Amino acid sequence: MGSDPRATLQSRNMQYRRLGKTDLIVSVIGVGTWQLGGEWGKDFQQSEVDAMFDRARQLGLNLIDTAECYGDHTSEQLVGNAIRRDRDAWVVATKFGHHFHGYLDRTTVYDPDDVRRQLEASLKALQTDYIDLYQFHSGNNEMFQTPGLWEMLLEQVRAGKIHHLGISVSPNDNLVQVDQATQVGAEAIQVVYNRLDRKPEQGLLQSCQRQDLGVLARVPLASGLLSGKYKPGSQFPQGDVRNTHDQKKTQEKLKEVDQIAKTEVPPGVNMAQWALAWCLQHDAVSCVIPGCKDVQQVESNAKAAELARKDHPQIRPVPVRLPR
Repeated sequence: MGSDPRATLQSRNMQYRRLGKTDLIVSVIGVGTWQLGGEWGKDFQQSEVDAMFDRARQLGLNLIDTAECYGDHTSEQLVGNAIRRDRDAWVVATKFGHHFHGYLDRTTVYDPDDVRRQLEASLKALQTDYIDLYQFHSGNNEMFQTPGLWEMLLEQVRAGKIHHLGISVSPNDNLVQVDQATQVGAEAIQVVYNRLDRKPEQGLLQSCQRQDLGVLARVPLASGLLSGKYKPGSQFPQGDVRNTHDQKKTQEKLKEVDQIAKTEVPPGVNMAQWALAWCLQHDAVSCVIPGCKDVQQVESNAKAAELARKDHPQIRPVPVRLPR
């Protein structure tokens, strides 16, 4: 058996885990890329994205999560340009189910023929002939059951355009879709999971473990609230998606973050790194996929891998919450 080309990116300072029942070995810290689509208050130049991925490569990160609707394939295009010289060294995860029309303006489409066209558009944008993990993107349970959808996707797996299928679930306690994952051919679940939102512990993560599904924890920093940069009273500017969130709930969460910082984060430990490592303490989680806006944030995220060691004295293991 030949060696996995992704091993060329591995670093002794990074940790790696198997992504569920797949053959993919992924860095515990990945690169989330919604921000590259222009809805987080910043438009990115290709040179900035290249610099971030060059540094991620050096630090041993090897998983990228993007989507068709982070801009009109904008994020995928930036990613594709950044990794085209060593595409096979990366685990590229993208998604399907939406068409982007403008800032926070999308239509939802899961028709099999349309999804096939979405796949071709993603392959072109990413400058690749295959996608490692192609994920159903936050559709409801009726959309999940769209006639012919999963059959068409499995055809694309057999054709080699997709290597593995996944489900990006919403809401983050959607057991209907997770419990059917193996049945439809999905091998990984993406879910919102962080110290402020522990709903997945109430059955979803356990279902993933029973089925040996890989888990990508998205929004692990709670949209930046767990980064340590924001205090109660902080406001987000126009053009930043966080400005559209329920501001009363945001302030309540910031107060909770303030208490967590005082009572749970060890002295001298970076809060963002602590929050990423906290997610990784759960045995079901394969990888966290925080976003990043510059090289410094890539470096900070990568450092969380050391804290994520199971025996690290400064991170408390996550107590398992049984379903009620």
